[in-house]
Parts: sequence; structure tokens; C-alpha cells
Amino acid sequence: MSYIKPEIVVENMIQAGAVKAGLSAKNILARGFLAGALLGYATSLAFTASVQTGLGIVGALIFPVGFVIIVLLGLELVTGNFALVPLAVIEKRATPASLFYNWGLAFLGNLVGSVFYALLFYVFISKMGHSTEAPIIQKIIASAEAKTLGYEKFGFDGLITAFVSAMLCNWMVTLAAVLSFSSSSTAGKVVVMWLPILIFFAQGYEHSVVNMFLIPAGMLLGAHVSLSDWWLWNQIPVTLGNIAGGMVFTGLLLYFTHRKNQVARIEPVLERAP
Repeated sequence: MSYIKPEIVVENMIQAGAVKAGLSAKNILARGFLAGALLGYATSLAFTASVQTGLGIVGALIFPVGFVIIVLLGLELVTGNFALVPLAVIEKRATPASLFYNWGLAFLGNLVGSVFYALLFYVFISKMGHSTEAPIIQKIIASAEAKTLGYEKFGFDGLITAFVSAMLCNWMVTLAAVLSFSSSSTAGKVVVMWLPILIFFAQGYEHSVVNMFLIPAGMLLGAHVSLSDWWLWNQIPVTLGNIAGGMVFTGLLLYFTHRKNQVARIEPVLERAP
């Protein structure tokens, strides 16, 4: 059977975190760049589908294609690393320094890839700035403003809202990354990863890497959003919320329940061994 039990999944999470922590800067940046660009592709595709059908749920059904490609290609999406690398540190298969090294470079790679795709998308969708009336352009502009100025008008409460939305988002995103370890078949991995990503996107939760494309694209297309608006009212609180949701609710909770049970079953066998 292709199903893999949770105890083994957690061991695979630890191993994956250790591998990620040991990657060179060149590999983290290259894989992070590709992941950011591919997630930008998926976001623009989801927005296109939503505009064409008038149904947001259609975009949510399509969006997970980007995450699936990223995971199957072994790329570096920083939001997934928020859950995996800390477990390698706990198990002493990685150091705290390597954790921040991985997170920092993956974040940078994701940012560069996302903004690069945003620039290319702007050139395509606006005909080099000559046409800004398309419905998808207006939707992206409205979304970029809602994700920044929409929080700003509530002040501190807006920051808390963005943080909580991001926490709920990455609880699901990292769950999808973990579920990819629960099947040994490609088809099984695709199906189990699709479900949590659909859940987060359909409800409009905040994903830091999605926003690395969406907000700059909106700014290029004419959204009344400044760099400080982007970072203060979205990117910083959303990144922090993504860290909390992924590390605590997926990584640590699964580790403390399943890793403990796995060790408890193994130790009696070791004690009886000659």
C-alpha cells in the first residue's frame, strides 16, 4: 500500500528538515527563486479562473497546482520550511544557525522569484502599461489594496488580524507539505497535498509568498500601495503569522504526539536485543 503511517511521516519530516538545513546558499536561492515564481504562476492562474467564472471557489480549486509542482520538484518554499527545519534542530540534526540561514535565504529566493514573475506578468497583462482595464487587473489591484490598506484602517487590530489570518493559512500549507510524506505514490501525494491548500486559498487566508507576487503586481498595475504599506501592514505580520502557524500547529504538535509514540515502541525492542 502507498499509505505511510504518521510515525514514519514525522521521521521523514525530521530528515527533510535536516536536508534543507544543510543545503548550500546557491541551492537554497535557486530553489527558492523557482518556488516563488511558480507560486506566482499559480496565483495569477487562480485569479484568472475566478474572474472568468465569477466564482472564487474555482480559483481555489486550481491554485494548489503550484504547490504540488513545488513539492514534487523539491524546491524551497519558506512557509513549508517553517514547520520542517525546527524539528531537525530539536533532534540535533541541524543547528539554530542553520535554521535561520535556511529561512533567510529561502525567504530571499522566494521574494526575488515572486517579484520577477510579477514584473513579467505586468508586461504581459498590461501590454507594457498601455492597457489596465482588464477585469483581472482590477481584481489584483483591489486585492493588493485590501491586503495592505484594508488592515491599515484598523490600526493595531489590523496587524493582529493579518497575523491570525497568516497563522491559519500556514497551518494548512504546512499540513499539505507534511501530507506529501504520507504516500509513496505520485498520485497519492498530489491528492493529499491538494486538500489543505484548497482550504486555505478558498477562505482568503494570508500567505507570505503569495503576497510577494500579488502585492507588487498590484503596485505595478496601479494600486495605491507604497513599499512601507506592503511591508508594515502585510509582509512582516503575515510572515510572523506563517512562522507561528507552521512551526507550532503542524511541526511541533505532530512531533510531540507521534515522535513520542514511535520512540516508546522502539525502546522495548532495543532493550530485548542481544
